[in-house]
Amino acid sequence: MDTKARNCLLQHREALERDVKTSYIMDHMISDGVLTVSEEEKVKNEPTQRQRAAMLIKTILEKDNYSYISFYNALLHEGYKDLAYLLHGGIPVLSSSNGKDSGGITSYVRTVLCEGGVPQRPVVFVTRKKLVKAIQQKLFKLSGEPGWVTIYGMAGCGKSVLAAEAVRDHSFLEAFFPGGVHWVSVGKQDKSGLLMKLQNLCTRLDQDENFSQRLPLNIEEAKDRLRILMLRKHPRSLLILDDVWDPWVLKAFDNQCQILLTTRDKSVTDSVMGPKYVVPVESGLEKEKGLEILSLFVNMKKADLPEQAHSIIKECKGSPLVVSLIGALLRDFPNRWEYYLRQLQNKQFKKIRKSSSYDYEALDEAMSISVEMLREDIKDYYTDLSILQKDVKVPTKVLCILWDMETEEVEDILQEFVNKSLLFCDRNGKSFLYYLHDLQVDFLTQKNHSQLQDLHKKLIAQFQRHFRLHCLSPDQEDCMYWYNFLAYHMASAKMHKELCGLMFSLDWIKAKTELVGPAHLIHEFVEYRHMLDEKDGTVCENFQEFLSLNGHLLGRQPFPNIVQLGLCELETSEVYQQAKLKAKQEVDNGMLYVEWINKENIKNLSRLVVRPHTDAVYHACFSEDGQRIASCGADKNLQVFKAETGEKLLEIKAHEDEVLCCAFSADDRFIATCSVDKKVKIWNSTSGELVHTYDEHSEQVNCCHFTNNSNHLLLATGSDDCFLKLWALNQKECRNTMFGHTNSVNHCRFSPDDKLLASCSADGTLKLWDVKSANERKSINVKQFFLNSEEPQEDMEVIVKCCSWSADGARIMVAAKNKVFLFDIHTSGLLAEIHTGHHSTVQYCDFSPHNHLAVVALPQYCVELWNMDSCLKVADCRGHLSWVHCVMFSPDGSSFLTSSDDQTIRLWETKKVCKNSAIALKQEIDVVFQENEVMVLAVDDIKRLQLINGNTGQIDYLTEAQVSCCCLSPHLQYLAFGGEDGAIQILELLNNRIFQSRIGHKNTVRHIQFTADAKTLISSSDDSAIQVWNWQSEEYVFLQAHQETVKDFRLLKNSRLLSWSFDGTVKVWNIITGRIEKDFVCHRDTVLSCDISPDATKYSSTSADKTAKIWSFELLSPLHELRGHKGCVRCSAFSVDSTLLATGDDNGEIRIWNVSNGELLHLFAPISVEEGAATHGGWVTDLCFSPDSKMLVSAGGYLKFVSDAWCGWHGEDPVRKRIHLFIFSFSTYLLRTAWQFCRYWGYSSEQNKVLALLQLGARERQKKSQSVKFIVISWYVSEERRRATVLEGAACLEGDTRVQT
Repeated sequence: MDTKARNCLLQHREALERDVKTSYIMDHMISDGVLTVSEEEKVKNEPTQRQRAAMLIKTILEKDNYSYISFYNALLHEGYKDLAYLLHGGIPVLSSSNGKDSGGITSYVRTVLCEGGVPQRPVVFVTRKKLVKAIQQKLFKLSGEPGWVTIYGMAGCGKSVLAAEAVRDHSFLEAFFPGGVHWVSVGKQDKSGLLMKLQNLCTRLDQDENFSQRLPLNIEEAKDRLRILMLRKHPRSLLILDDVWDPWVLKAFDNQCQILLTTRDKSVTDSVMGPKYVVPVESGLEKEKGLEILSLFVNMKKADLPEQAHSIIKECKGSPLVVSLIGALLRDFPNRWEYYLRQLQNKQFKKIRKSSSYDYEALDEAMSISVEMLREDIKDYYTDLSILQKDVKVPTKVLCILWDMETEEVEDILQEFVNKSLLFCDRNGKSFLYYLHDLQVDFLTQKNHSQLQDLHKKLIAQFQRHFRLHCLSPDQEDCMYWYNFLAYHMASAKMHKELCGLMFSLDWIKAKTELVGPAHLIHEFVEYRHMLDEKDGTVCENFQEFLSLNGHLLGRQPFPNIVQLGLCELETSEVYQQAKLKAKQEVDNGMLYVEWINKENIKNLSRLVVRPHTDAVYHACFSEDGQRIASCGADKNLQVFKAETGEKLLEIKAHEDEVLCCAFSADDRFIATCSVDKKVKIWNSTSGELVHTYDEHSEQVNCCHFTNNSNHLLLATGSDDCFLKLWALNQKECRNTMFGHTNSVNHCRFSPDDKLLASCSADGTLKLWDVKSANERKSINVKQFFLNSEEPQEDMEVIVKCCSWSADGARIMVAAKNKVFLFDIHTSGLLAEIHTGHHSTVQYCDFSPHNHLAVVALPQYCVELWNMDSCLKVADCRGHLSWVHCVMFSPDGSSFLTSSDDQTIRLWETKKVCKNSAIALKQEIDVVFQENEVMVLAVDDIKRLQLINGNTGQIDYLTEAQVSCCCLSPHLQYLAFGGEDGAIQILELLNNRIFQSRIGHKNTVRHIQFTADAKTLISSSDDSAIQVWNWQSEEYVFLQAHQETVKDFRLLKNSRLLSWSFDGTVKVWNIITGRIEKDFVCHRDTVLSCDISPDATKYSSTSADKTAKIWSFELLSPLHELRGHKGCVRCSAFSVDSTLLATGDDNGEIRIWNVSNGELLHLFAPISVEEGAATHGGWVTDLCFSPDSKMLVSAGGYLKFVSDAWCGWHGEDPVRKRIHLFIFSFSTYLLRTAWQFCRYWGYSSEQNKVLALLQLGARERQKKSQSVKFIVISWYVSEERRRATVLEGAACLEGDTRVQT
């Protein structure tokens, strides 16, 4: 053994001896031929597990490199991945020619296949060299380039075994797939199930989480993640998709990979691009191979088999599964050849399965005989397996719970089933995983149909009994099974009460979405809605809406506090009531929660909701007169209904497969549809009569669109075959075919004057075609606009999703990835670019026909309105319960529709949506708490100064002005505001009259505040002066000594004022005389903030020079200089008892210091460090201690209370430029104190889903930062009044602003 390998084994010897169970490990090593039976016995003779492990290690140390590698692989197979990782660095290098058996299987092969999840060989295996060679030859033809090799044949013919065997070869893997092999059992899936498969694959491929720390939230995001992982982390690897049923599934894997797939339908690859090769396995086993399987089972030479063996193979009809079942029976009863042949021939078990997706009589007979021949004491256990789903591998622990047995007992029973080919076993993972062949599942469900409900009930009862004593923990091997299938078992058991209890549980929602994201849970609400609605459909709607509106947050890191999200629901909602109950329980343990007081003001903005389809609605469009809407989707139907009422007018079974797009003709006489079935159809829009069928496309047709002029009616279609076609309705064949795209054509649109046709493609381009000549006019490479990202150009896939023309035809809008572009048609120049968010993929977009608005569909179940001139978001609309596929304006632009996976179409009034979202406030805000009232002074988008009652939402519009800052007097008698021209005005609230005005500053007024008696107004501006204005006597004093702009100021007692500046100084002024009383030279760089100790003897200063200092008002030198921060120290705060000081910097680090001696007491770091806790990922913009000094609140990239974090909401805009008002009450029973506050955030108030930041503090002044990205309200209660003031925080993380407490 190599010295490196030996040292590694010795180094980790103690850990191996402590944890390894030797029995199964030795089985692998004996199979590899590196351990003898006598050595195994020697190990087994040791009395304890640890001594047995010690003896095994000692034996291995005496052997060669192959023993080390065999031991390493055995650890992987048996689930000891942590221990295998310890030995990974010591693996010796072997030449590719060494250590092979006749089949090319080496330790290297076993490691690669084990890590890739490739199933092991069956218990009895015969080679089918000709087929294996054919598969390898087809894979060789891919030549390392993306492409597809399809193994197709009837069910049970051995396709999966052949696929696995093709890669069980050392030289083949090393030469063609050195990046590894990755196996995915696909099966019959819906979109939710496919997303789970993709999430699991991405997790497996990115175990060290280099590329992302959260699961992809939708199929498109998962596809993109998978592409990046395969290209960057696993290049030159093979992806094997086992048992593919549907063509649409393959689109999720169509991302420049080399793929081997098994299927019963060789046409499944018609929907994807690239080289395609097929290997048919239609005939099943040849006679000689069937006899070979039997000979292996009964341990006889093939020539010695009795005559009946030939007849049995004939009756098995070439199915390896059936032959294996009979062989397993004969192994136990070798004298029953005649008996089993007669049983097969008599077909007495044929009646078992009256209807099935298969029709294999031989399998029925073989399965029935095998089950009948089981020992009586284990027959019922096999019946219990009837509840297993297809393509699902079940951990041993699940069956331990079902049968209430120890692991070893369960494995012994299951091994008997495996030995008889009644069950299959996979040893990848922490334990054995067991599964049935699809044919066996069909057999069992038919045979035990009457018992299925009781069998599911039995499993649920055992689950409840077990987990009453043991909590379901994410680190348990069976955890993922329960989270994925518990609801399925409850629904199958018809346990309505239990299902509702599970699905209507915030604990379950939190646990499940934290592990797998929200998509599967939302799917379950749709799947089991008929049961969940039985008692109270409102509760189901509450939870489904809660999931849909928060789905873009759930599954992300840091994970949001589910209770806090629930508290933002309306008080009538079951979600809110459950969250409120949990919050009350949590506060007894010192937790905090906030409640949104004025959420009743939020309105539902959708005018009409219709559910015309029974499956996802892929497309919907208005008729030219705006009176009707046509829609199509996954249910293969075309629907037409009235736009005003939703009344159904037509329902047509339009195609043989999913209908992807529909369009009205300009005269509204016709409707075109196109489908996955590759056909285009024209329908009479009134009668529903089929007018034309066109089938010249060779792949699915993705889009269709009519010309805008009914006098020259043409239809354009785009397909996965890369072609655009033009059709004249009076002709049977297409008029023109446009060549040029190199990948699927996703979308097409005629220009308003019908002279040009725009097309979007997965090749990353937008092309413009001359309609008259059908020639390409120009091409815009949209992909080039993503080249500044970190992703290399060769790795990047940019799919241009859709396009839309401006009303004048001079501009065109294009959507790709997470951006929307606006191009000039004549110059091809980029006019505007909208970035919708880091994790958003634009699904669809449409230009308003009469103004600058664009509507955009995003995957987080939401729709946004954008102003394409200003590139600002105008509104966002939430309400759909799943992905939004299509958005479209009505012909007059007064409304727009949205269609979704949730089977609904929603109509929205454009003006209503914009008006509601236009209640957007700018960053100039002041807030006063007065008794139980919360009054907010703010400026909106159109320069109106408004006074808002936070509790009722009532708005009083006061005046219009260019406002740079504003404030209210303590008792709400007056307000003051400053402007960009340096002017200050005072308005009397009683009569809304401006009665004082003064231009005292030379530059923009930045801060303004009344004194406690409201007689004096203090202001500062960019001109470095502070003005003290007694506005009643019209006397004023200028405080002029700072050399640069005043950063902020704070009122002190006895007519004193503290100010700090960009010049690095802090000054104390007498505001009556205007003289400086103290002048502190504090820092070499800008003083960013100051805080005054509650005992008024000290103050702190923080600076861009990365230091903070503690000062006494009596001394001109600092008491303590606080060093250690590596970024600008942005903020500081004293504790209420003046003993602690907290400081926060631009790196997200927070430090707590002892005020008396300057000693560092605690460190909270962005990334966990020694003696530190993780905090913010961006700037820390403010800090505040609780009244008892036991809790610290910090605001930054997200916000925290102490170190217990909840992330409430994410924002998708990179820069927030609007503010909306939301009022909350805040409670903590820890302090037995109630505080009231308000919060602001730049987001739409549509629905009741708020993005928020909140900050607990004691700030008297309005603080501003140069780079504003969010605004936080801080508040305090003083003897004089209740008041909340504004803190502007800066720098959120890459447009992903969050909230944490």
